[in-house]
Amino acid sequence: MKKEHFGIVILIFILALAFIPIVKYTLFKKEKAKTPISETQELHEAKFWKVLAGGRVQCELCPNRCILGEGQRGLCKVRENRGGKLYSLVYGKPVSINVDPIEKKPFYHFLPGTKAYSLATAGCNLSCKFCQNWDISQRFPEDVRSSDMTPEQVVEEAINSGAESIAFTYNEPTVWYEYMDDIAKLAKEKGLRTVLVSSGYINPEPFKELLKVLDAARIDLKAFNEKFYNEIVGGKLEPVKESIKIAHQSGTWLEIIALIVPGYNDKEEEIQAMCQWINDELSADTPIHFLRFQPQYKMKDLPPTPLETLQKAREICQEVGLNYVYAGNVPEDIEANSTLCPDNGQPLIVRKGYFVEENKVGRDGTSEDCPSKIPGVWE
Repeated sequence: MKKEHFGIVILIFILALAFIPIVKYTLFKKEKAKTPISETQELHEAKFWKVLAGGRVQCELCPNRCILGEGQRGLCKVRENRGGKLYSLVYGKPVSINVDPIEKKPFYHFLPGTKAYSLATAGCNLSCKFCQNWDISQRFPEDVRSSDMTPEQVVEEAINSGAESIAFTYNEPTVWYEYMDDIAKLAKEKGLRTVLVSSGYINPEPFKELLKVLDAARIDLKAFNEKFYNEIVGGKLEPVKESIKIAHQSGTWLEIIALIVPGYNDKEEEIQAMCQWINDELSADTPIHFLRFQPQYKMKDLPPTPLETLQKAREICQEVGLNYVYAGNVPEDIEANSTLCPDNGQPLIVRKGYFVEENKVGRDGTSEDCPSKIPGVWE
């Protein structure tokens, strides 16, 4: 080897030695950045789990039924095995708080024209490719800025805001079950209503317990075919159908939404099957909202849902016999957003976007313009 070449090799070797500690330090910092939730931080023990052999636990909150070894988290990203116990990493850690019209959830038969104190944490147990709130639902809690709020503080802030209800919304609230449950119980003591905005991807036992302290639930029926749930949502259809039936049977006020994604769940026969199921298994008076898809998250290459598709979905449901069929994300269509008398078609609650322009329904659900009593929660 020539002398000058030998010198170059020595120089490269020295630089490599100098670079190795930098690489190790960088990897260490990145690893630490993924887990800044302190090992000594006081966490809230989760509900609905069981101990398995070898220090493992199994979460029994949702149909995923994640089996977790030490330090592992569930698919929801917010429930972790520490020392053979399952803990919630987001109890008292809301990442989004707003005061919204109740119509934004959407609820059309629950305290129309009122405000809902709305909050969410990080995390979700599904992975919808069209999620509009993916920046919190698909993130780890340490990757999203959060506030520290006890259930008592949430209820106090909700009352001070002038809202008539607290909405658990934006991400999937059932993954922060313990926090939501405690807030709902305190809210009930203070005379404040609570509403759940959910995918319904939760096991029967915890859902039945939760419904005891809730006043209303709005559940997504994202499609009526398993392929869509498997490939687009990352879940299964049957557990959602079961949750919807449980909510209906509980007496908790229930409304359903269905986002119509062009080319995926917009077939007329599928929509008809969905509406027929609602009519047969629930009630003709169960409100359903067909929402217009807008390109989001991992499905930005699709066009928005044609308005004709939404109108056809409404017509199909009405022909099946459902009385209260709405179209959402189309604020310019007043009729599709308004509550009509099922007997004579007279407009009883006129909405423009998220706002009520006229309400002829009394606190007992009756109206001079309609022979039938309108189902819902009106006071």
